Amino acid sequence: MTDRLYIFDTTLRDGEQVPGCQLNTVEKIQVAKALEQLGVDVIEAGFPISSPGDFNSVIEISKAVTWPVVCALTRAVQRDIDVAVESLKYAKHKRIHTGIGTSDEHIKFKFNSTREDIIERAVAAVKYARRFVDDVEFYAEDAGRTDNAYLAQVIEAVIKAGATVVNIPDTTGYCTPQEFGAKIKYLAEHVDGIDRAIISTHCHNDLGLATANTLEGVLNGARQVEVTINGIGERAGNTSLEEIAMILKCRRDIDIETNINTKHIYPTSRMVSGLMNMPIQPNKAIVGRNAFSHSSGIHQDGVLKNAHTYEIMDPKDVGIDDNSIVLTARSGRAALKHRLHINGVDVSNERKLDTIYEKFLQLADQKREVTDADVMMLAGADIAEQHAVRLDFLQVTTGKGVKSVASIGLDISGQKFEAASSGNGPVDAAIKALKKIILKQMTLKEFTIQAISKGSDDVGKVHMQVEYDGQMYYGFGANTDIVTASVEAYIDCINKFK
Repeated sequence: MTDRLYIFDTTLRDGEQVPGCQLNTVEKIQVAKALEQLGVDVIEAGFPISSPGDFNSVIEISKAVTWPVVCALTRAVQRDIDVAVESLKYAKHKRIHTGIGTSDEHIKFKFNSTREDIIERAVAAVKYARRFVDDVEFYAEDAGRTDNAYLAQVIEAVIKAGATVVNIPDTTGYCTPQEFGAKIKYLAEHVDGIDRAIISTHCHNDLGLATANTLEGVLNGARQVEVTINGIGERAGNTSLEEIAMILKCRRDIDIETNINTKHIYPTSRMVSGLMNMPIQPNKAIVGRNAFSHSSGIHQDGVLKNAHTYEIMDPKDVGIDDNSIVLTARSGRAALKHRLHINGVDVSNERKLDTIYEKFLQLADQKREVTDADVMMLAGADIAEQHAVRLDFLQVTTGKGVKSVASIGLDISGQKFEAASSGNGPVDAAIKALKKIILKQMTLKEFTIQAISKGSDDVGKVHMQVEYDGQMYYGFGANTDIVTASVEAYIDCINKFK
């Protein structure tokens, strides 16, 4: 009989902790609906007590999805749990995810506490949460560095207190697969009552071992995995949903199945990448643009004779349309709508499609071919139209032996402003001109050209980090002209100032 593995997606909680990748409530609902369509069992919708935005997102996601369990994260604190309960009031299926650090590092340095006190606090939190919901998950933070005998005591105590799922996180990504698998096996064999709870894994990728550790956990008895789309998350990220799903689909010798409809993987991946302005590395397993590309002559020859010579997956199994429709200035709305759909963008609203199509034609006139990355940029362009500060025009004079000079025009809530400045290069000149209009004490802390793919006429993507009033703000810009993209990224930061 095939075992069932539950997929717990934390893209909207752990994944959203990536600097500069925060989503608003509308965007979170869009992702949550895509996760429901993908087939995830549990959606961790947020950490409600952390901010009013997170609290509201959990409420709205609870209303928006039907069959997945909606989960809210808390610390082992009564107030956290109270707020989580309130945020889940509209959820059809609800879970509270509470916990505390169990490693000696956390007990001593984070809590200045004792092992005995940690167990008491863990038990109290689980018992309190069970007063409100039947489904309570307990996380033993930094379980990867917690010695197995003490971890087993904690897990046994919280199961007796009513925990239905016990989460064993490798919070720092420290474990090797052998160690992590042995840890799960130890708990399965030494915890009294372990059969009354589901063992879950939550692995981080600090040493590049998240997927391997998660798989070892599953092979040793875990039946829930906590994952994110594209492997995004704190620091080096989390276990990638698409990697675990496709390992179990491809490896027929592993008799474990998930509820994931793998044909929705690629569209969901592209949606998350686009909404979070976080490009996927080209060689990323399953969803990277090179994942099904073959450049070696030997490989090409083999694939042309039989795809199975070098492809262990059919691209269509993950939702990649290998019947490529190239977008040019002669492409119509239908072709554009098709590419948007493939990339996870809903354009059922004809007015929205018309707006994107107008921008598409302008871009297509500048380029030979419009790429998927360009399409995603265009799909997000309408968001910028709603901002208080918008770029009207930018003119830059630069060259070898010539001082760079920039003239800029801004529309600020309907009022027009212009300024000019010289600088050490075209980007510096443009930003100095911008600052002559926006009279705020702001400092550029980070400037990254994220990607320029293929030809010289392709869209350049810029990420910026600007400090204002003691806070950091992240901005994103995309344009065929890298100077314009840089200014747009800076303006994106300004529009987020509080």
